[in-house]
Amino acid sequence: MPDVEAHITGTVWKVEVEVGDTIEEGDTVAILESMKMEMPVEAEDGGTVVSIAVEEGQSVSEGDTLVVLE
Repeated sequence: MPDVEAHITGTVWKVEVEVGDTIEEGDTVAILESMKMEMPVEAEDGGTVVSIAVEEGQSVSEGDTLVVLE
């Protein structure tokens, strides 16, 4: 099952999930800020959140893992 990755380079504005949460395809897991715009990051698959790889305020690059699913 693929991890949820950043689709743009930006800053993690808000993490919307916690470890142990069950999410569905299309659920917002985090919100990234880039060029003063907020961009939701949605899960491509459902699963259970086993770890969160980023913190709010952290800079990320496109392709960085944000959330690990199982």
